[in-house]
Amino acid sequence: MADVKPFRAERYDEAKAGPLETLVAPPYDVITPEQRQDYLARSPYNVVHLTLPDEEERAGRDLAAWRSEGVLARDGDPAYWLLAQEYIGPDGVTRTRSGIVVSLHADPYERGTVLPHERTHSGPREGRLRLLRATRTQLEPIFLLYDGGALTPPSREPDLQSGGDRLWLVGEAPDFSDTQLLIADGHHRYETALAYAEEGGSPWLMVVLVPTGQEGLTIFPTHRVAQHVNGLRGTPIDEPGTELPGVVLYRKGTYELLEGDGLDVDIVEHAAPQGVTYTPQRDEAVATVDRGEAEAAFLLRPTRIEDVWDVARRGETMPQKSTYFYPKLTSGLLFHPLD
Repeated sequence: MADVKPFRAERYDEAKAGPLETLVAPPYDVITPEQRQDYLARSPYNVVHLTLPDEEERAGRDLAAWRSEGVLARDGDPAYWLLAQEYIGPDGVTRTRSGIVVSLHADPYERGTVLPHERTHSGPREGRLRLLRATRTQLEPIFLLYDGGALTPPSREPDLQSGGDRLWLVGEAPDFSDTQLLIADGHHRYETALAYAEEGGSPWLMVVLVPTGQEGLTIFPTHRVAQHVNGLRGTPIDEPGTELPGVVLYRKGTYELLEGDGLDVDIVEHAAPQGVTYTPQRDEAVATVDRGEAEAAFLLRPTRIEDVWDVARRGETMPQKSTYFYPKLTSGLLFHPLD
């Protein structure tokens, strides 16, 4: 049973911190070093000062200072938040995705309440754990899915807004007591919360629960660009249209259809390419090969949400970057203190 509750959110006071657009950022793990410098320069209070600090203890000191200066203020009463994200996908289509922001009790995977679908690495978990110890605050929400219908935002003006993100304070949330949750994005941070609880810290974390029954929930493919493909060959085909016939291997000017069992990401993993990088943009994957910066690109179809659930419910995991739930959740809109 998923154990959720409202929480007393902490958020920026724009009168002291400045416009919210200068304070928010994407999640820590998608920000490049160059982008980090840009976000740090936008404001001395940008959330990246906390999520990607020079050192974890510095983030703890900055957070304490912001609180004492009134840059951050905490809501008086616990509440849920309804989030609506309007976005333009990599396919150029405008959509809106909705979810409910709650405090979730982190349960170990073996209980079957929260299911992972991707593999994690020890390095990011250790770094996030040091940061959590230093701040005692959930700085970023993680993204979980559940089987349910679309959420309808209130008709009134949002209580918080930045770019395409709109949030409303709400007093109620759907009943999740008999609901299974699937981590869409944030595996490392969820496992960090588990580790923090094991050493005596709070087991609660801030999450956005997103129902699968809405048009605004989309999964885009993450294409693979490889330095070496170890002599791999497929069946030559003409340049495919928007709908790929399967996993397509692109070499400079040529396309080949690869055969294999399993999901597209499994077929690529079985091929064991070397020097792999990732991009959600098919044109960029092709252009990288055409520029001579890689031997080939693997063009993939999106992983279906049903397949993600099936893998997770079997207790299995998928290769890294198997799913690209777009857009990422915005960091800096809300914080969840654990004291």
